[in-house]
Amino acid sequence: MEYEENISNVIRKHLEAALNDFGELIWAYVVLYKKDMSCIFGVTNYPGEWVEHYKENGLQYTDPVVITALNRLTPFSWDENLMTGSGFHFSELFEQAREFGVTNGYTFVLHDYNNNLVTLSFTIPPERSAEITHMLIQNKGDLSVLLASVHETYLTLTSLSEKNASSSEKNARFTDRENEILYWSSMGKTYLETGMILGITTRTVKFHMSNIVKKLGVANARHAIRLGMELQLIKPAN
Repeated sequence: MEYEENISNVIRKHLEAALNDFGELIWAYVVLYKKDMSCIFGVTNYPGEWVEHYKENGLQYTDPVVITALNRLTPFSWDENLMTGSGFHFSELFEQAREFGVTNGYTFVLHDYNNNLVTLSFTIPPERSAEITHMLIQNKGDLSVLLASVHETYLTLTSLSEKNASSSEKNARFTDRENEILYWSSMGKTYLETGMILGITTRTVKFHMSNIVKKLGVANARHAIRLGMELQLIKPAN
């Protein structure tokens, strides 16, 4: 959806600007709704093929980094041995990730008031392991604040988008003619009077009102008028 792309672009620019001072890093900002982890939002510069594979196969359900983050508040490092002592084995997942160099990393964690798990992860190439790990640990305070700041922006943008989408949906719910008929009906006009005002037949007024009733999922015209007024779906006729 277009608004999701806009949000992604804002988040990406925010992260790129903030992380620029730390040199070249491979990172992923991910938001997972804990009650339904199929609801996933992410902005990353991870290899595109791996990101697509991850999403298409729903790997968030078995990702040991996600499972660990669900039970953490503090940052943690990870590799192929993560959770080996828990009785769970993730060799297949890491085998797939190895092809894209996603086998070692460091993850910052946040749990928000909307029941989301939020992570900011960095992959660590073996040849730069000591350098990047030291830098992340040295700056973990600043990076934790960065995650909170970025996520605050995300929550603000999604809230605005939902309001705009809701507003657009309301405005587009009825055709202009349907809105005119609903408006005049809400003003107490009969079908005959509404038809005379609009220059159409009573039969046509009834036809449009029938469509309004179906769109609102109510039993009759009276209920449609009341619901339209309660939800402020009715626009004044021109």
